[in-house]
Amino acid sequence: MSRNAKINTLLLLIVAALAVLPLALGLGDDEKEPFAGADAQAETAITEINPDYEPWFSPLYEPPSGEVESALFALQAALGAGVLAYYFGLRKGRRQGAEIARSQEAPAPAPAPASAPTEQTTDAEGARPETEQV
Repeated sequence: MSRNAKINTLLLLIVAALAVLPLALGLGDDEKEPFAGADAQAETAITEINPDYEPWFSPLYEPPSGEVESALFALQAALGAGVLAYYFGLRKGRRQGAEIARSQEAPAPAPAPASAPTEQTTDAEGARPETEQV
């Protein structure tokens, strides 16, 4: 297994542990909504501190239900992952293309000049066979 494969496997195991451990350990069992988003928790904390607080802005679009809100959030996450995957794939493709172009541009060995003497060998009788210069 290569070093990169080991690192990727370790990272995958860590991510899986982060997803499973809170559920397995029962974290948040004492709360009404154990895995509520940060916005809902912030709203609850602000209301406890200052019950008369009025928000400065209201949402542009309020989904009709929590399921629709979750689906829109998942769609947003999928689109973001797609954009990131495209970007990293594009960078890798460009890098590989540049490496291929560099390897094809490598200088070929220069041919010997025509005026340079060629190496001649002798046959068994000591005579030099005639050679052609290219």
